[in-house]
Amino acid sequence: MTEVMLFNRWSFDDVEVGDFGLAQYIAVKQYGNKVFIPHTSGRYQKKRFRKASCPIVERLVCSLMMHGRNNGKKLMATRIVKHTFEIIHLLTDENPIQVSTQPSCLDVVLRKGYRILTSDPMETCRCL
Repeated sequence: MTEVMLFNRWSFDDVEVGDFGLAQYIAVKQYGNKVFIPHTSGRYQKKRFRKASCPIVERLVCSLMMHGRNNGKKLMATRIVKHTFEIIHLLTDENPIQVSTQPSCLDVVLRKGYRILTSDPMETCRCL
């Protein structure tokens, strides 16, 4: 059986979620959450808390499809995430899935979203 790798480049096996409280909501370890392309066409909103089983990369792609002009453009959002992950891999020489699930980046994205909009952009880039 072949190993499931995101975009046929990055493995899910070495990804560790640093925050214990968020580990059950960031789906990267189970077999169903490892995907080649973040487009599963799953119905994750039908039951309560089922969206926690959605692959984390697909949740990132779906969050890029917000606002009216971006609705329904999942292939474009997938392409943007792929290019972003390639840039992260070139800059850090690490697995971009691991970089995007580190507690420091989650801290920036989840807890300080308003500060990102109002603070100095270079300070935010330093954290990412």
